[in-house]
Amino acid sequence: MEPVMHEVIGNTDGLKNNIIEALQQLYEYKAPPWQLVSPELAVEMSKITTAVNREVNIFLDRKGNVLSVSIGDSNTVSLPDLPGRRGSGRLSGIRCIHTHPGGNSQLSGIDLSALRAHKYDLMAAIGVNDEKPEEFVLNFAIITGKDDYGQYTIQEYGALKADVLDTLFLPNVISSAEKLLAVTDDNQKLEQRPERTMLVSLEYGKQDRQWTSEDSLEELRQLAETAGADVKAKFLQKRPKPDPGFFIGRGKVRDLALFAQQEDIDLCIFDEELSPAQQRNLEQALGIKVIDRTALILDIFAQRAQTNEGKLQVELAQLQYTLPRIMGQGLSLSRLGGGIGTRGPGETKLETDRRIIRDRIAYIKGCIDKVQNVRKLHRSRRNKNQAPSVSLVGYTNAGKSTLLNVLTHSDVYEKDQLFATLDPTTRQLDLPDKRQAILTDTVGFIQRLPHQLIAAFKSTLEETLDADLLVHVIDVSHPLYKEQSEAVYRVLHEVGAQDKPVLSVFNKIDKLPEDSGLLEQLRAVPESVCISAKKQIGLDTLLEIIANHLKLKSAEVTLLIPYSDSGMAAKLFESGTVLSQDYAPEGIKMTVRMQTAEISRWEKFIVEGDL
Repeated sequence: MEPVMHEVIGNTDGLKNNIIEALQQLYEYKAPPWQLVSPELAVEMSKITTAVNREVNIFLDRKGNVLSVSIGDSNTVSLPDLPGRRGSGRLSGIRCIHTHPGGNSQLSGIDLSALRAHKYDLMAAIGVNDEKPEEFVLNFAIITGKDDYGQYTIQEYGALKADVLDTLFLPNVISSAEKLLAVTDDNQKLEQRPERTMLVSLEYGKQDRQWTSEDSLEELRQLAETAGADVKAKFLQKRPKPDPGFFIGRGKVRDLALFAQQEDIDLCIFDEELSPAQQRNLEQALGIKVIDRTALILDIFAQRAQTNEGKLQVELAQLQYTLPRIMGQGLSLSRLGGGIGTRGPGETKLETDRRIIRDRIAYIKGCIDKVQNVRKLHRSRRNKNQAPSVSLVGYTNAGKSTLLNVLTHSDVYEKDQLFATLDPTTRQLDLPDKRQAILTDTVGFIQRLPHQLIAAFKSTLEETLDADLLVHVIDVSHPLYKEQSEAVYRVLHEVGAQDKPVLSVFNKIDKLPEDSGLLEQLRAVPESVCISAKKQIGLDTLLEIIANHLKLKSAEVTLLIPYSDSGMAAKLFESGTVLSQDYAPEGIKMTVRMQTAEISRWEKFIVEGDL
């Protein structure tokens, strides 16, 4: 039986028989189903291109079979119209791989037009190194949906070296593209179904953190579910150090890619902050959206922000995080994709250039500065009125909002979830000694709180700097309450509030086992009180302790200002609250409530025996 002669399409004029035979032999190659193209096939195509200085094109089906081979001139190659699946929300099932003589792997306008016209699974261009054909580079592009004008949107990846072909998992790339395409073709939203998510953590080097990797991964699960994800699996790998290209080991990348295909995973979240290159490489290799812990927390904040200031702060943090990642975002930041990691005021800016983003960052900082000035004005008025201030601080979900509600009879939003409160809330607090104070609920802290958020929320966190007392709410029912407490103190140190007086409030004691003995240990801790905000246990004691703390901050004094120093009397209105004022023969007699730190300035005017 004679061997089957495969047809070579295109411009074969002037080609020697050995070149024709080499082109026909390309049909004998088969790429693994998970691989974009096998390195052997790509090298063979590069060798032919080097020999004749013409583009070589092949079509592969999803099983990796070569369906067609074409050859053109040095600029372009004709593409046959192969049959394929092109229903709504589906790609053709065929991918196009071709060479570019001269080493430039960037896809041309003709390449991208063909990708749109035929709805190929992808379009790839191999930049051929004429001296070393085996050292090729490759770019590829996929369709990611439609824009407002019905035009297919495209995302290009590259340039990729040959070794990346071993890590890139093609079925997931195609699946993600088809999901995004179906969203826009069917005029639906991706968020209708919770994103099926897998979580990944890496334990490396000597773990000097008190949090174990398992603890941190479990907290990541809570964060992901708070953001609306459907967590399907958690993975933990141990390595001496992170891989510079993929963070985790390349073998683990392949395992995750297979799992993502089998379980129809939409999203992979890493417990550490990834570099822009690592995020891009992982997304290419896994073929699904990849975000890190920082992006996840930013997404939660974007969902929670209600006030104008909160929205500005979240957008600022998002843009600062996005700026170094603006190139090659891929599936993670597709405007049409939506979902976790892409929400919030910053999402419409993600496909703009760096200059526009920098301009936007500068504009938002200006807006936040204006809000900060208003906040300072309010604080100065409170200080003038001598209203003592108390700030609730603590780990996220420690019960701060619940405590604010029961102490001030308010109805601030509270829920058993991470970051239920984002925008600071201030209420009036009635103390047992009939005085009143200002009680502020601040955003919850978390271990490894993204530095972008600390910077963006600095004006909000500065509420703690002006507070007379910090009430540190601690969820003692949490097995890691000590580690959570230390994380709070680290953030307080970052914002410069480490020297403020702190009252430790051990909350949720109703959840402690009766025979644990922990409650007795907690009661012995100095400068602390044990309560249950939900069950309203120990609140009277808490209020008494707060009142006693604040008594030390101010005092009522009687001063006699000689008429020769009458100008000093006017300054008293700035330094404190004037309770009474009488004109005596020897001078102006005034009773004033002022901060104890201010009293020494007025010592020579104080009526003897008043203190």
